[in-house]
Parts: sequence; structure tokens; C-alpha cells
Amino acid sequence: MRVKIVALGRLKTGPERALVEDYGARFDKLGKGLGLGPLEIVELDDRKGGGKAGEADLILRALSNDTFAIALDERGDQIGSSEFASLLAHSRDDGQNTISFVIGGADGLHKSVLDRSQRSLSFGKMVWPHMLARVLLCEQLYRATTILAGTPYHRA
Repeated sequence: MRVKIVALGRLKTGPERALVEDYGARFDKLGKGLGLGPLEIVELDDRKGGGKAGEADLILRALSNDTFAIALDERGDQIGSSEFASLLAHSRDDGQNTISFVIGGADGLHKSVLDRSQRSLSFGKMVWPHMLARVLLCEQLYRATTILAGTPYHRA
């Protein structure tokens, strides 16, 4: 199952990009044997300044019709790493071709994107900058593969 991150904004060279690339490479390596990946990151740039509606248009165009979309939203479900791993495994086992995680801009996601998403997840009650949300998501994707593979990385 292909895994995509669709995110507003572009990560510049720096520690956040290095972490996303590192965890993404780890995910790809371990996920391949589990039927997960490769990880594709789609960065969207709203240069026209269309606000949340303009961002929503870009996001919705980036999502294929058959993708299982999961919005990262502060009001979303808060789940643990093991449940996140199960979510990936069940999506894969149910024959889902692609799962897409959506990260919005500074003002959050437009209602149309939330409506298009089959699920909404939160990294907690605190709001995270989009660049750190990507790092957290990539680490959790890697952690999920370690849980599914039974490696000792996840010690819960």
C-alpha cells in the first residue's frame, strides 16, 4: 500500500527536513517487506494566497479518488502508536491501494478537506507547526512498521 503525506508548505534544508528524510528512509526500508510504502511526500505551495479555501483546492486536487485520506487536525481522534500501526495494517489488509495523510497550513484544514477525509487524527491537544507535524508523522510511520515487524524499537 502506498503511503502519501500531502502537506501545505515546503520544508527548507535543515533539521526538520533531515529528520523527515531519515524516518522516511527507515519506513521505506522496513515497510517494503510489510507491504507498506514507498512513502511519497507531496508539498503544496499556495502562492496565490487563497486562504483555507485556496489551500483546500490544492489539497483536494492532490488526493486521488481512491485514496483513504486521513486529516491531521487538532480536533481529530487521539490514538496510540499501536493503534496507529493497526490502522495501517487494516487499511493494507482491506486492499486499500493508497493512504494519504493531510497536513494543512497555519489556519488548519478547510471543512471540505475534513469532509473528504475518512478519518481525522490529532497528535494531542497542543497545536504543532506543519514542519514538526511532518516529523512526528514520519516517526510514527516508522514506529508503526517496527511494531508490525516485531522489532524492539517500540518499547511500550
